[in-house]
Amino acid sequence: MAQAQKITPRAKDYSEWYNDVIMQAELADHSPVRGCMVIRPHGYRIWELMQRALDDMFRATGHQNAYFPLFIPMSFLAKEAEHVEGFAKEVALVTHTRLKATGKTGAQAVMVDPESALEEPLVVRPTSETIIYAMFAKWIQSYRDLPLLMNQWCNIVRWELRTRLFLRTTEFLWQEGHTAHATEAEAEAEARQMLAVYRRFQEEWMAMPVITGRKTDSEKFAGALRTYALEALMQDKKALQAGTSHNLGQNFARAFNVQYQTAAGGLEYVWNTSWGVTTRMIGGLVMTHSDDNGLVAPPKLAPVQVVIVPIWKSEEERGQVLGVGGKVKDDLAKAGIRVALDARDNLKPGAKYFEWEAKGVPVRLEIGPRDVAAGQVMTARRGGGKAPAKLDGLTTSIPGALDEIQATLFQAAKDRREAHSIRGATKARFLEFMKGGGGFAYGGFCGSPSCEAEIKQETAATVRVLPDPEFRSAEAPRTCMWCNKPSIAEAVWAQAY
Repeated sequence: MAQAQKITPRAKDYSEWYNDVIMQAELADHSPVRGCMVIRPHGYRIWELMQRALDDMFRATGHQNAYFPLFIPMSFLAKEAEHVEGFAKEVALVTHTRLKATGKTGAQAVMVDPESALEEPLVVRPTSETIIYAMFAKWIQSYRDLPLLMNQWCNIVRWELRTRLFLRTTEFLWQEGHTAHATEAEAEAEARQMLAVYRRFQEEWMAMPVITGRKTDSEKFAGALRTYALEALMQDKKALQAGTSHNLGQNFARAFNVQYQTAAGGLEYVWNTSWGVTTRMIGGLVMTHSDDNGLVAPPKLAPVQVVIVPIWKSEEERGQVLGVGGKVKDDLAKAGIRVALDARDNLKPGAKYFEWEAKGVPVRLEIGPRDVAAGQVMTARRGGGKAPAKLDGLTTSIPGALDEIQATLFQAAKDRREAHSIRGATKARFLEFMKGGGGFAYGGFCGSPSCEAEIKQETAATVRVLPDPEFRSAEAPRTCMWCNKPSIAEAVWAQAY
């Protein structure tokens, strides 16, 4: 039990619990560079599985992967006024090309060579719209070149003062899609399509229910015409923005002169979109499903879906159970299951259980001498429950169990979200709701930025989305929840990460 006790209970300190789960599951660690993290193999494997699923979905919708430079000329950011204003406080700059030795020791052994100053500083990529659309201007000449559908997997640097592993770090990993279209309608359809792709991934792979909708003007991406987002509710009743998709209009096309010749022979500016999700999703996975014993990983994204723990006392028993365990491993692996056999002899079975539980493995198979004699294994699910299973039926029963666990995790998260949502909120009820821990509050919104700012200042809650029709209340609100002026839309408020 010692290992499990290292995790702070959620009810005691949710923030500490979150960090403890990450550390115990060996997902990531703090790096020597302030605000940055090291993603450990177990955590990176989750990201690889996310990448694989998403990349297949992107390719199925016609997108191709490319790679663009990490460094962006500073003047590029200045070309789109709203964009530069949105990122000015977050960018890291490269101003010189080299260092030189000083002859001193320690930290003062090197210094910036003043003679190596760049004529123009380079921005370390905070997002790639500017450099990508500079290239699009070279590649697009005719309507026949459209649509241009690209994606890149890369790292991003945004100078953060207050950081948390996976949720907000100075450097993080993501994918960013960038597309160019002939019409606004095509760009709008693209932005909505990719929002749907993200929702499918997050609900079917992550087992994390989300609500989708449009961001208010104060919350939209800097330089976008419209921003759409996915919002999930974590166990502490705070919202997590899990991804965004932007209809950029023609703002960047005009800034970088991305034009195409129409079929009629005229020149028109393209319509752009961009969309992205990040390693923040791993933080969302942790906070959606995990418990006080550690990580709970949805089977589709679990680095190890099944762990086999052999149990023995004598060398003879060791040979028996390892032989059976090895065959089970091979059979499950051939069936497409990610499986591990824990044959370590320096740990007792109980210590192994706690370690694999903390790492979120959905199913554990225990094999002792009696199990071998009976032609069975003992199955233990990460969420609780143990039952024997016949050896000769594991390649059928285990996939079924994994599917059931995946579905159960999604439904539990959805039920929890609905239990912590209120609709038709009045100002008094909204204030009481937020003071009581919060969640998703649906209510009328007048559209006023001052109303939005006042709510944020008083409650720390923001409009997460103006929800899509599927998520709206049966009866549209007529007045603003806060000021009682006529409502222009229903909004979903929550305190958020």
